Amino acid sequence: MAAKTLKIPTVLSADELLDKAFGRASKVTINGTDALDKMKKTTLGRVTAIGDIIKDTLDKYVDTFPRIEKEEDFFPELVNLVVGLDQYKRSLGAVRWASTRTEILRSEALRKIRRSKDPRYIDIARNEFYGRISSVLRQISKDLLFLQSARDKIRKLPSVSAKVPTLVVAGFPNVGKSRIVSELSTAEPQVAPYPFTTKGIIIGHMDEGWRRFQVIDTPGLLDRDFEDRNAIEKQAVLALKYLTHVILFIMDPSETCGYTLEKQKALLESVQRGFEGVEIIVAESKSDILRTDSGRLFFSSETGENVDVLRKTVVDALKRIDLGEEGDV
Repeated sequence: MAAKTLKIPTVLSADELLDKAFGRASKVTINGTDALDKMKKTTLGRVTAIGDIIKDTLDKYVDTFPRIEKEEDFFPELVNLVVGLDQYKRSLGAVRWASTRTEILRSEALRKIRRSKDPRYIDIARNEFYGRISSVLRQISKDLLFLQSARDKIRKLPSVSAKVPTLVVAGFPNVGKSRIVSELSTAEPQVAPYPFTTKGIIIGHMDEGWRRFQVIDTPGLLDRDFEDRNAIEKQAVLALKYLTHVILFIMDPSETCGYTLEKQKALLESVQRGFEGVEIIVAESKSDILRTDSGRLFFSSETGENVDVLRKTVVDALKRIDLGEEGDV
């Protein structure tokens, strides 16, 4: 499922939703042929209004929160990382149950009120409905609070798509990753918040004819050995694996980045182990400072040397990724 800006409405607490429903219903007044008829019609109108408001609101939550059916995918893994997938599913299930229960309680109350010819029984049926519907919402109070928090976190997720061929740039800090993302992208890359790095994810796009590709740098993620990561960071790498189609691993043979070539080779091996089956293009940066005889592709963002060759190499690799029609933008 593609991550995108999601239009999820503000999630009300149980008390806020009850106040909203009862507040609007209290304004409903329907005239009748006599006092009893007016009372019955007004009560029917208020019960209907409360039921409609609560059910429609709960249904909107269920419909607008992203559906997560396949767990082995980028966005579900990301949701799991940010809010916890099990609780997310449980809370949406609880809201769905409350919506169904609201419909049942409303129908029962309306049936009793229509049949009543005594004001006392109309009052009893109405108050019973008010109490039971309040109880239903309070049963899902914690689920609504959870979804309030989940909404805020999910809306902050970066606008990336697992359905677009994606190049992820890896390598130690200061080897030239962010610069090459800018060089390869057709527009100024955007920096978006990400749940596992305070530096943000850098997202660019490459247009090649009618096709569009994503270029992503994740500062703080693929710039350390996997073995040095904590549990959350390892989970973050798992989420990223479902997004990554090609990796561009950048090495700085001049070592002006602050890391020895041996350390950089060790990180490359770590990335290869962690992303088995993913094509990895290795390129050496800063060729204006030092050029080796390793046989690897080399380039310089400073002078522009071989940047066009690097771009073609990357594009050719991304074109080989077949995601079906959904991969076309």
